[in-house]
Amino acid sequence: MPRKDKQVLLTDITIEAVAAEGKALAHVDGMVLFVQFAVPGDVVNVKAVKKHSYMEGYITELVKPSPYRLEPFCQHFGTCGGCKWQPLPYQMQLDAKTQQVYDQLVRIGHLDVPEVSPCIGSEKTTFYRNKLEFSFSNRRWFDFGESLEGLSDAQKSGLGFHVGRFFDKVLDIEKCWLQPEPSNAIRLYIKKLAIERGLPFYDIRNNTGFLRNMFVRCNSKGQFMVIICFGQENKKQREALLDAVAERFPEIISLYYVINLKKNDSISDQNCILYKGDDAIYEQMEDLRFKIGPKSFYQTNSEQAYKLYSVVRDFAGLNGSETVYDLYTGTGTIAQFVSAKAAKVIGIEYVPEAIEDAWTNVRLNGITNCDFYAGDMKDILTDNFVAAHGCPDVVILDPPRAGIHPDVADVILNANPERIVYVSCNPASQARDLAILQQKYKITDVQPVDMFPHTHHVENVCRLIRK
Repeated sequence: MPRKDKQVLLTDITIEAVAAEGKALAHVDGMVLFVQFAVPGDVVNVKAVKKHSYMEGYITELVKPSPYRLEPFCQHFGTCGGCKWQPLPYQMQLDAKTQQVYDQLVRIGHLDVPEVSPCIGSEKTTFYRNKLEFSFSNRRWFDFGESLEGLSDAQKSGLGFHVGRFFDKVLDIEKCWLQPEPSNAIRLYIKKLAIERGLPFYDIRNNTGFLRNMFVRCNSKGQFMVIICFGQENKKQREALLDAVAERFPEIISLYYVINLKKNDSISDQNCILYKGDDAIYEQMEDLRFKIGPKSFYQTNSEQAYKLYSVVRDFAGLNGSETVYDLYTGTGTIAQFVSAKAAKVIGIEYVPEAIEDAWTNVRLNGITNCDFYAGDMKDILTDNFVAAHGCPDVVILDPPRAGIHPDVADVILNANPERIVYVSCNPASQARDLAILQQKYKITDVQPVDMFPHTHHVENVCRLIRK
């Protein structure tokens, strides 16, 4: 929060609705007030600060809880920064996500759209993720009032998630509700071993220390891949740790390590070295198998990914004769998912390693009608590219949060496909792009999908038909 002299205490404020970015809102003297961790119907006292035309604040006292309010199930709620909507009933979360899509496309974007379909919910609202990253730190996060006096170095160390707004603080996680077991058991065992053996946790400020970060991936069969990243090499200690982890958890069928000497934790430019087991785990979707390596991108909610891709395939309306362009194809999962109902699918992606994964998977699945190209979308997708490879009948878009480049929109408009299916994790940038495409296209369907329960994030799919 800002300086105390700019804060004001607001009392007996009734929370009215769920708002954007995981906050809730109320009105005070005609001004909008955004509040973290509040539920519609709560009566609260709030420490707030004015920011231009609105206020932001945090709850200092829950005067009267809303009849809708649920008890958070995670002991780290409020500090971790994730799963902020735990106090909200799940149906209320889905309604809020549907409303979020409507607000971005219609109220803010002023787009001509049909009724937004209700957000498709996730059967699993906990233990639904197939990938998590944890960080080691020799300076863990301490809650307010928690004393450091008399604590050993081990007691000051933590293994968990970074705390928002503090790059050098890691919240030591006891139990995370995002990934199925033995994810928690693996993390806790590694921390216990490290402390017992005196292995130094990473000093994020000074870029020193042995244990740096780790990734845990799993598939629907309960098979795990673990990648442990070290800030320096010590072969004896490294092998002893990896051997112990492999022996303790037979579920880990793929065990990697990385020696990362640079100043950030990303492993995209690092050498992932297979220590034991298979070089990948595999995920199944209908009759397709997808190979997932240490750097592979795969939707982190596998079951919801299937629902999302099913919506995309339905919206594409393929009959087997079409040429499909799958733009921002990633590892080609959507391209392969729709390929059986298309004559030809062309995928384009910026990341070369992702395209390598796409080629691996099409060979694995015996698919012969997919072709992939790597490079910056605005450089690859040109009018000349379309002329050389054939005009698409259907274009599928699944860009990053920033949306598509204006040059890409121009090429799509020039290519004049019959249908466009636009998948987005950011309805705001999606609305901006749809406004451009509406020159020649009519939005006929809008379908939100919840990939991340207990968060405000939402995936949205729009179908556009040529006018």
